[in-house]
Amino acid sequence: MKMKFKYILVLIVLSVMSCGPKKGIVTKKKSSAKKEVVNKEKDEESTKKTSENVKTKTSKVRSAVEIYIDLYSEIAMDNMRTHKIPASITLAQGILESGSGRGRLAKKANNHFGIKCHGWKGAKIYHDDDRSQECFRKYRKAETSYEDHSEFLTGRKRYASLFRLKANDYKGWAKGLRTAGYATDRKYPQKLISLIERYKLYEYDEQVLGKPRKTSIINKGSKVKHVVAKGDTLYSISKLYKTSVEALKEKNNLTSNDLAIGQELIISN
Repeated sequence: MKMKFKYILVLIVLSVMSCGPKKGIVTKKKSSAKKEVVNKEKDEESTKKTSENVKTKTSKVRSAVEIYIDLYSEIAMDNMRTHKIPASITLAQGILESGSGRGRLAKKANNHFGIKCHGWKGAKIYHDDDRSQECFRKYRKAETSYEDHSEFLTGRKRYASLFRLKANDYKGWAKGLRTAGYATDRKYPQKLISLIERYKLYEYDEQVLGKPRKTSIINKGSKVKHVVAKGDTLYSISKLYKTSVEALKEKNNLTSNDLAIGQELIISN
């Protein structure tokens, strides 16, 4: 009887042991399957986020034209105040003539308006245009090119009729420049107008013709400080206080032309 009981007991133990591993294998398979599903979901979510980030970064990329406008809009407005040439026209011509600052004349000679020598006594550069190797003016700085462009238009009688137009008549200016012989391209006026309307360059004319932009000036004893506002550049600030960009940089220990809104600049002692 005892032997029979022991035999039955052994059979039960063996049966339990044989069932155990099978149960464990099934559990592992279920767990592995769940992990695969979770990992797949994580991968899909990660891919989605990456795709969204790429789209966001792509949408923030600024075109060469927009960067050019950021760099030179203030200079164009300053020239409009001084010489009465619409800032929209100046910017559109600069964009078109210089290839948004990427053309050879702009890069090698800081010539943003394709102005030829015409009795010029300064530095020169030779470039293929209407004819091979024509003579063009060469400048030390782009700002000088803008100033010379304004003086070029104001100093020649053939452009005199343009200054009788309304200050915001960019269409009249675009057509008048072609009629006066500034460019030989028949579509020159349409190209300027298209740029002005596409990038809303007329808003810079309105800005000049409207109320002057407020500037913050702090007087501390004998020191005059300027608080940088939106749209300020070292060039515009230098014009405002009748100083130079180099003097401002030296006075404020600046190594670049970058400014931050709210930044205080020492103007004079």
